[in-house]
Amino acid sequence: MHRPLPPEIAALLRRGIVIPAHPLALNARRKLDERRQRALARYYLDAGSGGLAVGVHATQFAIREAGLYEPVLRIAAAEATTRKALLIAGLSGKTAQAKNEAQLAASLGYHAGMLSLAPMKRASIGELIDHCTAVAREIPLVGFYLQIAVGGIALPREFWRRFAAIENVVAIKIAPFNRYATLYTGNDDHIVLDLLTPFTVAANGRTTTVRIKGGLLGHWSVWTRSAVQLLQRIQRGPVDAELLALDARVTDCNSAFFDVANNFAGCIPGCHEVLRRQGLLEGTWCLDPNERLSPGQAEEIDRVYREHADLADDAFVGANLERWLS
Repeated sequence: MHRPLPPEIAALLRRGIVIPAHPLALNARRKLDERRQRALARYYLDAGSGGLAVGVHATQFAIREAGLYEPVLRIAAAEATTRKALLIAGLSGKTAQAKNEAQLAASLGYHAGMLSLAPMKRASIGELIDHCTAVAREIPLVGFYLQIAVGGIALPREFWRRFAAIENVVAIKIAPFNRYATLYTGNDDHIVLDLLTPFTVAANGRTTTVRIKGGLLGHWSVWTRSAVQLLQRIQRGPVDAELLALDARVTDCNSAFFDVANNFAGCIPGCHEVLRRQGLLEGTWCLDPNERLSPGQAEEIDRVYREHADLADDAFVGANLERWLS
């Protein structure tokens, strides 16, 4: 028996929403800062996000070994109880672990699970599909093409063709950071044009036009209010030169936040640094002490703050921070 998405949540997903990949708030001892973890969820929801993705790459896969997987999922779920928001839990591990995580997430009120295949590096396509099918029996599934630079595996067209046919697959988050690896990217490095572009696909003697509806993005874990306004503008139209020009500007910000200059080594602490500057996080600490801002990354963030200040949402955060932290 498959557990379907509630109709009102399915309608949200089909419409297209901003879904931030939820970071992990730690204190200087690298322990969970529950107050700031709650504040982050409140920020995203008040900013107008249509959902939250928790326990995903941006939350750090090591939360599992640290015993934080259930606590961080529980905090976000508690903050979303009075909102109509899509809750997506990151799922990882071999089949037994991923199924257990899916069952836990469902019990906490999560609507779907985003499945990382990074732990399945030596599996065949058939084994990957069997794995995904088993997990999809526990919770509606969001596919995840995680970039190889941060632990993902190469997933060919044949995998995605078979994955899309699995009952209870509701969406795919495609982030290989390689435009040749997918029909369309959905990547954090090409946000605006990916949302604007109609993609025409030929199949079975017919052509079909499809669009990326929204985004589950690590980039949208920062300056989230502006991201919501951007998606609304894209959905409302029209497409003009100013909107097209935003693509390169948003990508420039992503290059600093995600530490492209150092092959994405500082992608998580880079987002933490933006949230730290706004007061939402106390520091940029990660569970792995070696995961920190790269040399020159803070200066790059300084630069995009200067050059793209209108894309920040610092005023919105400043006006609400005390309430979120209360």
